[in-house]
Amino acid sequence: MSEGGATAAIYGLIRDGQHEVCIPVLEAQLSIARKSRPALSLLGYCYYHAGYYDDAATVYESLSRLHPEQPAYKTYHVQSLFKKSAYTEATKLANEIDDPKQVARVANLKAAIAFDGDDTETCRAELEQHTEVEPSAVINLGCCLLKEARPEEARLVFTDAMHRLGYHAELAYNIALCYYRSKQFGPALKHLAEIIERGAREHPELFLSNKTERGVDCMNLAEVRSVGNSTVLKQTALIEAFNLKAAIEYAMKNPKGYHAALADMPPRSEEELDPVTLHNVALMLVDVNPVDSFHKLNFLLLSPSCPPETCGNLLMLYCKPEHAFYDLAADVLAANKRLVEKYLPRDTYDYVTALIMSHLSPEDAYLRLDILNNKHMESLRMLTRTIHGARAARDAEAVKQALLAYDDALELYVPILMSKAKIYWDIEHYNQVEQIFKAAAEHCSEHEAWRLNVAHVFFMQSLQTDEKYAEAIAYYEPIVRQHEPNLLECTAIVLANLCVAYIMTSQNEQAEELMRRIEQDEFDSEIVKLEARNFHLCIVNLVIGTLYCTKGNYAFGISRVMKSLEPFPKRLDSDTWFYAKRCFLSLIDQMTKRILSVGDETLEEINLFLDSVERHGKHVLAFFKQPSFDDVNGQTVSNEARVLKTAFLKLRGL
Repeated sequence: MSEGGATAAIYGLIRDGQHEVCIPVLEAQLSIARKSRPALSLLGYCYYHAGYYDDAATVYESLSRLHPEQPAYKTYHVQSLFKKSAYTEATKLANEIDDPKQVARVANLKAAIAFDGDDTETCRAELEQHTEVEPSAVINLGCCLLKEARPEEARLVFTDAMHRLGYHAELAYNIALCYYRSKQFGPALKHLAEIIERGAREHPELFLSNKTERGVDCMNLAEVRSVGNSTVLKQTALIEAFNLKAAIEYAMKNPKGYHAALADMPPRSEEELDPVTLHNVALMLVDVNPVDSFHKLNFLLLSPSCPPETCGNLLMLYCKPEHAFYDLAADVLAANKRLVEKYLPRDTYDYVTALIMSHLSPEDAYLRLDILNNKHMESLRMLTRTIHGARAARDAEAVKQALLAYDDALELYVPILMSKAKIYWDIEHYNQVEQIFKAAAEHCSEHEAWRLNVAHVFFMQSLQTDEKYAEAIAYYEPIVRQHEPNLLECTAIVLANLCVAYIMTSQNEQAEELMRRIEQDEFDSEIVKLEARNFHLCIVNLVIGTLYCTKGNYAFGISRVMKSLEPFPKRLDSDTWFYAKRCFLSLIDQMTKRILSVGDETLEEINLFLDSVERHGKHVLAFFKQPSFDDVNGQTVSNEARVLKTAFLKLRGL
């Protein structure tokens, strides 16, 4: 290829964002002419845009030394140092640049360094000198205001920049982010929809149109063709838009929308995911694959570009009751002191340390939680007075802002309240749990989590005294009605407890009607998706059967438990078998002690049931977790069913 042809090819590749392809060609050229200014300049540019900031800094340092008459090279050197987080070196070099043509750009870089160091005052001082002549300074000023938690002012700055520069996807994203920080989700989603629509229209190659229909999402990254992290993708701001859309859906408690937002973004391999996307994918995975989720979040903690929320989210997930990894949470606190000091609010730190302490010293943990509880309760009372004052003054904007602040404060308070109550719940002191919830009713009576847990408390008290089923029903019924017409969106244990409460208050018709509706919803779901596995009715029958067994009516209770696992291919798994087998073990215990006897007909039904479990449970592990690597085969449900049947046959012969 001629020299002119090679140059045209290089510029063509750069135009198309193929910087990595250019790098070896330019490196080969430099091996021939080591001081070639064009080759060095293009190589530095390609290194920078490919993300190789160390190499870019080295190249621009050489250029600024070889060509001191070109001060732009020194500016590019500063920019590369900034990108590789060498802030001290970048600041020192920036202060040496005095060329009038570079002043505005250098000021922007100094501001960016101050911004990354959380010195927003210095950042604004640098930017405000150049907002009239440098549009990027205006944009950076908006970012500074946003970091100072002034989203409305930032939005006005970004809107002004949009008017001056025309439409830019990154500016539109910044405006959407301001609306999000102001809790104005509607306008935020509108701007995000425009970003996504423009991206799809102008760059259809970034999307796989049938991805969602094929059921491929970002949890199955190996199944999609990656579009890579190209310059075009960055210019569209699509990744940022989908991540923000996911955050909004998460805040609106819409898990389907959250999953869809992450699944619909341009596909990339896991190695190509940016830290924010990886963080959001980890949160999405936590319910289906917590081990992988925790692995991703721990990986991010080691990354220099770790999202600020990562440490707090990992700690809170470790401390969730269903995980209870308190030792791991303590390790995270100890190993990440810098991140904890910088990003974890003091109240969150106190809350997490109380949770960690709860499994070692519940009394001390309760005292800590009580202090936090009182502090947040006082904050809620102050905000209530602020709301009343704003309403009395007929200040609509003040009322709106106070209500938003109240909602935020309530969301911070409720987890503390629940953790405080859980300490008594764990020792089955349900009357004290009820008193704790009653004390918080002033502020929490309309909160979904409060109402749900009050219902659970009444239900557990009823199992002990039979006195509060009516109160449990009064709280459970509105929760169930919220999820009509599709009851499968309601938590299965709520449906199960409501059915039990109906039965125990002689409202058998209501219980049967509720179970019929659940069965119909499961049937409809499985028509739409043949491989769907729904466990709502299974759990309802398991709970009812277990209740009857605990009350000594094993004939009816066991029949319900056996019914719960039919059809076996869709209902039999490690979890359902764990709860079902406890009823059979309890029956064996009672029969062994000759406390009760079971008729031949019931025993025959049990043996036939266990035969079916043995057939269908050959490849179902009898554990919640995978067995150790030393135990390759593991204990299966089939093995356990066979052992249970042997026990019943022996008892039948006694």
